[in-house]
Amino acid sequence: MSIDQIPIGRFSVITRLTQKALRYYDQKGLLVPEAKDPFTGYRYYTGNQIQQGYKIKHLVELGLSVDQIKQYLEAEKNGDQKQVEKIILNRLREAEKELANIKRVVSLLKTPKEVVKKTMSKPTIKETPTQRILSKRELGTYDKTIGKLIMDLTKIIMSHENQNNYVKITGPFMTIYHDEEQPEEADIEVTVPITGRIMIDDPKLEVRNMKPMKVASLVYKGPYETIGPEYGKLLAYVDQEGLEITGPMMDVYLNDPNSVPPEEILTEIMIPVK
Repeated sequence: MSIDQIPIGRFSVITRLTQKALRYYDQKGLLVPEAKDPFTGYRYYTGNQIQQGYKIKHLVELGLSVDQIKQYLEAEKNGDQKQVEKIILNRLREAEKELANIKRVVSLLKTPKEVVKKTMSKPTIKETPTQRILSKRELGTYDKTIGKLIMDLTKIIMSHENQNNYVKITGPFMTIYHDEEQPEEADIEVTVPITGRIMIDDPKLEVRNMKPMKVASLVYKGPYETIGPEYGKLLAYVDQEGLEITGPMMDVYLNDPNSVPPEEILTEIMIPVK
């Protein structure tokens, strides 16, 4: 065996990558053994692949997927530093979101149940004002799509062109649930009231006037994960008052969930009625 023929077991010890992982990376074309024994046909790793092995392990520890690692290594090989930085920046943003979610879960676990389930107001009837809104509507899951749509709307509003046009957010974001039940792909619309001459280039975006409507309303204080029973309370109130539901349920986000602990989040639930 040549000095530069390293068996998978030894290469595993050197790089701290398991043999199972090495075989997987081989199948994916990420780290393919370079040396081949002319007599047995058995493939071995080479000394110049050790550094590559360490690099892959580091990228795995950063949470990059196999496809992302392949893109990173290809960009690095081609000297495309912008692409390398873009891949790392995208992963940083993902990690920041993951960290925020973990912090949210930790805070939720530490929150006493009697505080989590605290309702701020009793169900009531009110009329909403006329509002000029920017909206975007997509199919997707609640946990991913609502946050995405809020970010999409914010990005448009905060663009250089729209800021030059003095576009401003004048009220809280709101989610409209267009499905009568919860499907795998929910029909979700997120809106935000605005002023100013807004420029949009996304066909899914819409600017319209939201007319006044009569709604049954309840303000809830607590995490989104425990809001379910409050819908039940509001629906029971609608039934008790002999009201007819005339439109989809809506959530209005009265404060920023990223700036307050879960037990301090304020959400107004609204159901159009007559």
